[in-house]
Amino acid sequence: MRYILIPVKDLGRAKQRLSSLMSQEQRTILATELLRHTLATAAAVSEANEVAVVTLYPPAIRLAKDFGFMVIGEDRQISESDSVDFGSREAMRAGARAVLRLPIDLPWITAPDIDAILTLDQPESPERVDQRSVVIVPSRDGTGTNAILRRPPDLFPSRFGTGSLAKHREEARQIGIPCQICENPNIAFDIDEPADVAHLLEDQRPCRIREIVREILSGRDICKNLP
Repeated sequence: MRYILIPVKDLGRAKQRLSSLMSQEQRTILATELLRHTLATAAAVSEANEVAVVTLYPPAIRLAKDFGFMVIGEDRQISESDSVDFGSREAMRAGARAVLRLPIDLPWITAPDIDAILTLDQPESPERVDQRSVVIVPSRDGTGTNAILRRPPDLFPSRFGTGSLAKHREEARQIGIPCQICENPNIAFDIDEPADVAHLLEDQRPCRIREIVREILSGRDICKNLP
């Protein structure tokens, strides 16, 4: 059983590094639209058995339920790594043998992008319960981890944050597991900094999130987009 795991923090405090461009209300709107995009994309994936959202944020819980996804409720949020590891353990209890963690801030991600990662996972074998593998999609600057698939889900602890790619590769090395690196420009690009917003606006590919950003920066009142 392969699960997609999507961690969602309190979006009322999302995207602090975009504060020079947007108010907190606008940043919450953007983060909410990115979440909707991620959930809709995950719903179209063919290579996963289940999608789970790990969160304590009520609007995210409602959206996940609207999509029919598994909700893993948190009592508190310490860090991205803690949320992902907690969600992965809960997914294992529900039957997951491999978990792909995805963030919510990837405006260009598509279902084929996600399926491409999942197909790199080792095929499940009833005779092999000890299969171990890891696949990582690096961030655009080559230092972060924008997606990670682990079999089993608790193969090693998460190390999200500065320099996470090197930390995850070292974790895999220490337990003797080859780390597959999957370059995917759609998954590598996330929206964190003002420069990312500029890059998104310059790109001419059809992208609903770009139109949302344009509406926000034009000063239009789009608070109706909040759940």
